[in-house]
Amino acid sequence: MLATVAEDDVIIEHPNRDKRGANATRVFVVVLLLASAAVLAIATVGGWSKIQGAKPVQVAYILVYVLLAFYIARWRSGLLPVAASFAIILLIFCAISGPEWFSRDKAGFADPLLDESIVGALTILLVPLQLLLIIVAARGFSQKWSVEVERRLDGRPAYVAQSR
Repeated sequence: MLATVAEDDVIIEHPNRDKRGANATRVFVVVLLLASAAVLAIATVGGWSKIQGAKPVQVAYILVYVLLAFYIARWRSGLLPVAASFAIILLIFCAISGPEWFSRDKAGFADPLLDESIVGALTILLVPLQLLLIIVAARGFSQKWSVEVERRLDGRPAYVAQSR
């Protein structure tokens, strides 16, 4: 059981974090965030010369996803809705811009670093990744990782109400 010792020999336990489902969800969210950041990074680098105006947004998304993965790996359940909201926004951008990469495969368009079809496929691949991230992050939030239970080392109740 995960526990930390607070003042006066009080142990703070998080009982919902000990469940296998919660651990699996946490790992799955972290893997999805890191996979999304990796696919987005490859697509960004591959299409860097032809991306117009979205370069800072894409770099920020990569950094935010890595940061979210770091903190969620440390049981920060409050960031799960933040990860889901970022995933919704990225899903919308990818669903709109993904097919446009395939339409660049004609004469007269300059070629990006990676082939247009590869960048388009990577962008389309982000759509199901983001859908899965939204679902798993919502599941993790419903598991209530932040619930705390306090108890003393000597077995007495942590706080006793005093009568007057």
